[in-house]
Amino acid sequence: MKSKTVNSQQFDLYFAQMLEDYVTAIAWSPQGKFLATSSAAGEVILWEHTPDRQEKWQRIPLQTTHAQSVDCLAFSSDGHFLAAGGQAGVKIWQNQDVEVNQWQPLNITHSSAWVDRLAWNPVSNQLAFSLGRTIQIWDATTPDTSTTLNFAASSVLGLDWSSDGQYLAIAGYQGVKIWESRDWNEDPYVFDLPTASVAIAWAGDSKYFAIGNMDRTIAVFEWNNPNPWVMRGFPGKIRQITWSTANQNPPLFAAASVEGVVVWSKHPDELVGWESQVLQHHLGVIQAIAFQPNSLLLASAAEDGLICLWHKAQRLAQILEGAPQGFSCLAWHPQGQLLAAGGKNGELCIWTQSRRGQGFNLR
Repeated sequence: MKSKTVNSQQFDLYFAQMLEDYVTAIAWSPQGKFLATSSAAGEVILWEHTPDRQEKWQRIPLQTTHAQSVDCLAFSSDGHFLAAGGQAGVKIWQNQDVEVNQWQPLNITHSSAWVDRLAWNPVSNQLAFSLGRTIQIWDATTPDTSTTLNFAASSVLGLDWSSDGQYLAIAGYQGVKIWESRDWNEDPYVFDLPTASVAIAWAGDSKYFAIGNMDRTIAVFEWNNPNPWVMRGFPGKIRQITWSTANQNPPLFAAASVEGVVVWSKHPDELVGWESQVLQHHLGVIQAIAFQPNSLLLASAAEDGLICLWHKAQRLAQILEGAPQGFSCLAWHPQGQLLAAGGKNGELCIWTQSRRGQGFNLR
């Protein structure tokens, strides 16, 4: 499928490979040297970027296939730890030197449960991961102890740290609870909503956070303001929310619902609130959206086998293909010059920004 609105190509295919099964998650290390991938077959594979060699990406298997899927991946902010969550719980690998391949598995203790949500504190080596109706906090500085937070109302459906690492937000049935990382024993802030919240994301300045809900609404909170803006009229539940990290105040955020993306910008008039623009081209359910770092370029990946790149989050700039049965996830390189995506049949594709685009060109 092509579109008349597509401009001259900005990204070129740089690398393609196959995993054994549906690619469930991908994550870049903070330095951008490693890309982690996982699959429904239980694989965890690192790809080390070696641009000066004939084989540009070295394959490093950390875990081979087995009967239990791996569903989420994340690197710590310093790049020394990689966490993977899935049917078998959480596994962590440590690398003492972020520039070389010396990944070693660590043993951590937690109750037996399927872990499908995890995230590292952006400024410290604290890992938060879901265990049913609770969240466990594992701290690399005190690996033999952990903290358990009780969401209580339901299983944890979403979690996200504020950019300064001070707050951890947990989403589920009847809204969101937010804990302060400086004292986990303090009662959380509670934001009640008459629905189940399935997606949550903090803005880069931690001033705002947006919550996507099962009742087809989005609630946007401003910190210290208990009255949210509520957006309605979406065709289905809000699957994902992402904020731009471009130098814009307030920042833009985008939300995915069924086959469409809606981009929201804050209006100067408080009575108006937030203005929206709908981006439409996909013919399949959108599985992932993400802004290019420090940019307004937005990527959306869907079950129709297309990745759409939206210039300034306003108009279609390019269409990428490579997973005929559909894409499942995507992630931008920390510097923004590479875009990686996984497919339903195990496809892994990496594109690089070309000379005709704006940014870096890898050789």
